[in-house]
Amino acid sequence: MDLGHDALVWFSKSFGLFYLIALSIIIVVYAYWPSNKKAFDRAAKSVLHNEDGPWQ
Repeated sequence: MDLGHDALVWFSKSFGLFYLIALSIIIVVYAYWPSNKKAFDRAAKSVLHNEDGPWQ
């Protein structure tokens, strides 16, 4: 079976497109999953934890 350059380019572009779409969906589902809310809230508040003045 002889795969030409055009066939390989078409396959890589198509596979890359579906790969990125699937990865984006997985990331959005993970970010909005209800059980992750506590961890994300804790991470958001930890940035400002124990800061009472400018850094010296």
